[in-house]
Amino acid sequence: MPKFAANISMMFNERPFLDRFAMAAQAGFKGVEYLFPYEYPVQEIATRLESSALQNVLFNTPPGDSTAGERGLAALPGREAEFASGLTTQLGCSRLHAMAGVPAQGADRGQCRETYLANLHLAAAATAKHDITLLIEPINTRDIPGYFLNTQAEAHALVAAVGAPNLRVQMDRCHCQIVEGDLATKIKRHISGVGHLQIAGVPGRHEPNVGEINYPYPFKLIDELGYDGWIGCEYRPRNGTVAGLGWLDSVRN
Repeated sequence: MPKFAANISMMFNERPFLDRFAMAAQAGFKGVEYLFPYEYPVQEIATRLESSALQNVLFNTPPGDSTAGERGLAALPGREAEFASGLTTQLGCSRLHAMAGVPAQGADRGQCRETYLANLHLAAAATAKHDITLLIEPINTRDIPGYFLNTQAEAHALVAAVGAPNLRVQMDRCHCQIVEGDLATKIKRHISGVGHLQIAGVPGRHEPNVGEINYPYPFKLIDELGYDGWIGCEYRPRNGTVAGLGWLDSVRN
């Protein structure tokens, strides 16, 4: 059966961020992921993880200036030092998502790709020393217009070009459905190179049992294919987190 991690940047947002660790544990989750932990003291997050007996599954590298629309730095020429300084091996997290970012309008895409590759080489080597899996994620341009990396094929080609054993793809099936569709084929084709999965309903990014994806089928498929990693629940609850967890109870039962 899949292992589900609550994304507490989106779920349990009825309470302040630091209170959500305990709420996730009380709801039966064994792992958590979140977008960015950087505004909170490392020791405070570590204490919440330990007291709730939760595994810290995933978070993202710093986005840059999010108020200016920045969504990562790894593919942005001239920001290499800032990207490198944002790599963290703290909090005992086993996966780190290196956000590609949104290149400036008119930027040379080839130069962005070379920058991305160089940064991924550096980051993979740095994180490997701490047994951390580095991830890259294709993201749809409806949610983040202009994001550099959009398809599964592009992501797996980048991983192959870098050639680092700890660099893998973060496959968010919501993004994949919006950009490409044909989820079962994409899962079968790429699962061996996937280091983390995420789910949400399409459209709307609500609970996975709402919308056009029939999630029981891909859950069964990834079991058959032998995927034993985490599945991050990166969705926005429609009417309260706990009230919307019926889909999870049905999977567990």
